Amino acid sequence: MTMRRSMLFIPGNNPGMLQNGGVFGADSVILDLEDAVSPLEKDAARRLVAHALRTVNYANSEKVVRINSLDTGLTEDDIKAIVPCRPDALLIPKVQGPADIQKVAALMAAAEGPEQPPVQIIALIETPRGLAEAYNIATADPRVAALAFGAEDYTAGLGATRTKEGQEILTARCWLVNAAAAAEIDAIDTPYTDTADEEGLIADIALAKQLGFKGKLSINPRQVEHIHAGFSPSAKEIIWAEKVIQAISLAKEQGTGVIAVDGKMIDAPIVNRAERIIMLAQLLGLQKEAYHD
Repeated sequence: MTMRRSMLFIPGNNPGMLQNGGVFGADSVILDLEDAVSPLEKDAARRLVAHALRTVNYANSEKVVRINSLDTGLTEDDIKAIVPCRPDALLIPKVQGPADIQKVAALMAAAEGPEQPPVQIIALIETPRGLAEAYNIATADPRVAALAFGAEDYTAGLGATRTKEGQEILTARCWLVNAAAAAEIDAIDTPYTDTADEEGLIADIALAKQLGFKGKLSINPRQVEHIHAGFSPSAKEIIWAEKVIQAISLAKEQGTGVIAVDGKMIDAPIVNRAERIIMLAQLLGLQKEAYHD
């Protein structure tokens, strides 16, 4: 199970941040060749990121590279330079439909070494057309491990005004979460761009978790701690999940068909949710803490 509670962007043209990206503790670091890099610096950034992938210890962080979108003409060069350096995943921006994923996946397969594990794909949905195709994108290739949402470009495409409250993106968030769940992959929420608004960030994280997102993109290392707190199982959730698993086990032993926990019927989706909570708690070492809180 890959945790992607926090996915932190690191500018691909900043040697200092590339060198120190592992100290921030994010579940994933995204070495960025796209928005963070000016057109004149693209070649140099590509070399810097390739070197960082080969030489920098990013500790337990998943190594992701955001390459340039297909409409720039830079995608193939990015993939040829980056994929042999063994990133864990590529973040593909401005994905419009399944054909984009299939084209990128073919380029990745051609660039991979003979003994190299397949590099995964995280599809960044940033346009109205991409959102409309979200499920088809999610199922376009087995490499697709997650859908991520980019609200800034999406609202620009709508002609909507981007606000902190986020009413203008609520439907899009729900649509993307549903598409990811239907494809049985992760949904990753859009960044909260006001890095000085800690209270707003915490509220936005809570909403994202409530909607079903499994993690959040981040543009500032200071956001990582709050994102982890918001997307980690609470003590209450862990205790509830343990009750569900125990009830299922007991029902199997007794041959009981009807199962309830705290007066509520338990079915397969509830069990799946409980199992995911337990897996996360085990990975984070939170189960013992839950019973002490």
